[in-house]
Amino acid sequence: MKDYYQILGISREASQEEVKKAYRKMAHKYHPDKEGGDEQKFKEINEAYQVLSNSQKRSNYDRFGTDQPGGFNWQEQGNQGGFNVDFEDLGDIFGDLFGFGRQGQGKKNVNKGKDITIDIEISLEETLKEIKKEISLYKLSVCKRCSGTGGEPGTSLNECFSCGGTGEVQQIKQTFLGSYTKKAVCPQCNGVGKNPKVPCNVCRGEGRIKEENRIIITIPSGVDTNQVLKFVKMGEAGRRGLASGNLYVRVYVKKHSFFEREGDNLFAGISIPYSTAILGGEVEIATLEKTKLFLKVSPGTESGKVLKITEKGIPRFSGRGRGDLYVQLNINSPKKVTKEQKKILEEMKKNGL
Repeated sequence: MKDYYQILGISREASQEEVKKAYRKMAHKYHPDKEGGDEQKFKEINEAYQVLSNSQKRSNYDRFGTDQPGGFNWQEQGNQGGFNVDFEDLGDIFGDLFGFGRQGQGKKNVNKGKDITIDIEISLEETLKEIKKEISLYKLSVCKRCSGTGGEPGTSLNECFSCGGTGEVQQIKQTFLGSYTKKAVCPQCNGVGKNPKVPCNVCRGEGRIKEENRIIITIPSGVDTNQVLKFVKMGEAGRRGLASGNLYVRVYVKKHSFFEREGDNLFAGISIPYSTAILGGEVEIATLEKTKLFLKVSPGTESGKVLKITEKGIPRFSGRGRGDLYVQLNINSPKKVTKEQKKILEEMKKNGL
C-alpha cells in the first residue's frame, strides 16, 4: 500500500492546511513541464492529495488503507488508471509554469511607463521648510512630434487586426494534462489595441523617446533620512500615451557639525564658564535657523544638565508643530587660576562649597 503521508512528506497528524501546503510545494517541484520534473511522481502526489484532502477519504484510508471501505481503490471510481486534479489548487502552479492565472485577474499593462527611483541629499537646515529642487533625469518622455500617439501628425490610428482593439489575444498551451487557454498581450499592438497608420518618423510609433528632462520637485519640511517621496506620473512615459510611471525620491539628510537629530528633536552640547555654573547667568547658542538664542543658567548648575527648549526642533513631517531642542551644559573648568582666584576657591573649599 502506498504511504500517502510519506509521499507528501507530512505526518499523520498534519492539518488540512499543512496537507494543502505540502501538496503545492511537491506539485510545483515535480511538475513534468518543469526542468527536473517527474510525471510519475507528480501523479503520485496528486493521488495522495485527492485522498488526504478529503476528510471522508482520509478517514477511510487511515482505517482501511484505502479511501473506500472494503478495499476499493479510489482510482477505479471513474477514469480508469487515471487521476483527478484539483485545478483550483493548481491554479497558482500553472500560472508560474505557463504564464496565466485564474479568471478575472485581468491583463498586466506592459506598456505603462516604468517607475524611476533616485537618491537626493539635503542639509539639515533644508528640512526646516518646504524646498524646491531641480533634478535632471534621462528617461523616456512623450514624443513631442506625435504627442504620444505614435503616428505622424494628421494621420489616424487603426484598430489592431490581431486583437480587435482589446489589446489581448488568446493562446493555447498544451500539457500532458490537456489544453489550457490563457490571455496574453497582443504582440502586434503590444496591448495598446491600435496601431498608427503612418508611424511617427521621430519615435517610430512608440509615442516616446529617450531624452534629458530637467524637472522641479518639492521636498516637504520635516523629511528625514531614508524617507521615500512619491511623485505620481513623473517616471518614464507610457507607450503611445498610456500612463506614465512614478518617480520615487529617497532622501538622505547630511550630518550636521553641531546638531544631532533624533526624529523631530535636536540635540546639542555647549560649554559654559565655571563662574556661570556657580553664579548663574545667560549663555548664547546659535539655532539651526542661524539666529541667536539665550539660555538662562540657574546658580549651582552641574555639568551635564540638559535644558529643553520647546518648538525649536524639526517641523513634524505629518502634522503641525515642531520637535524640541535639548542642550547639554558642560562646565568648562579653568586649567589656570590667578592667586586671587585661588584664594577665593580655597575659601570656598573651607566652607564646603
